[in-house]
Amino acid sequence: MKRTAFILLSFLCVTLPIIAQQKDDKGCKDHPLFTRMPNSWIHTCEQKEFDAYAFKIGQGKTVQVEGELWKIRYYPQAAVKSKPSELQILRNFENAVTQLGGTVLYAEKTRETLRLTKDGKEVWVEVTAEFTGKYGLTIVEKKAMAQDIVANAEFFSNGLKTSGHIAVYGIYFDTGKSELKPESEQAMAEIAKLLKSDASLKVYVVGHTDNVGGLEANMKLSQGRADAVVQALVRSHGIVATRLKAYGDGPFAPVASNDTEEGRAKNRRVELVKQ
Repeated sequence: MKRTAFILLSFLCVTLPIIAQQKDDKGCKDHPLFTRMPNSWIHTCEQKEFDAYAFKIGQGKTVQVEGELWKIRYYPQAAVKSKPSELQILRNFENAVTQLGGTVLYAEKTRETLRLTKDGKEVWVEVTAEFTGKYGLTIVEKKAMAQDIVANAEFFSNGLKTSGHIAVYGIYFDTGKSELKPESEQAMAEIAKLLKSDASLKVYVVGHTDNVGGLEANMKLSQGRADAVVQALVRSHGIVATRLKAYGDGPFAPVASNDTEEGRAKNRRVELVKQ
């Protein structure tokens, strides 16, 4: 009997510290913007480079935001007797966001939608809380999707034949810059393939921007980007310069609304126009 009691006591002494110090789920960590509530641990997490989430902004009203997505679910440590209330959890995150210049877009008893701008990036946050002390964060850092799939030369050729122009997505520049980024090479190679397959083809290379910033700056930027594409085709792909002419159209020919980031991303493009 004594031996049995000793074994049981030993088991409790070993297991209780483990219960009291539950570890974060493997691979999980806090979002860079926020610390966690005291005595809590990450039960589950999810992070995606690009996804969308519908944030509640009113009764029956949501806004779908696209960008880098985090979902983190926190549980209180089992040994903690005093669990935070829903209001305590929500107020903590609300205060953290407002101190950074952000705003509360929607609030109810167990959920809030918050928005802030940090380092030039728009960030949306949903906080959900339970009376048990559990809470969750859904965070989207708003941005346009990086285009991984580039149309091929045949697609460009068909577009020029049917409409006389074709947008080439997959040509990348840093914000406000006109230097081609290395990841543009796949698209550039397909343009070169198009031109080499038809020696008689001549095209205008037209740069387009969204409407963010001044008109003069956008016109200059779009011209610089068109020039950069032409120069790369000539220098790196052996295309004869007389077959190409660069033109900057700035924000004057949008293909989507500039009121959304998705629309602005579509408007920031390079087009080929048959001469």
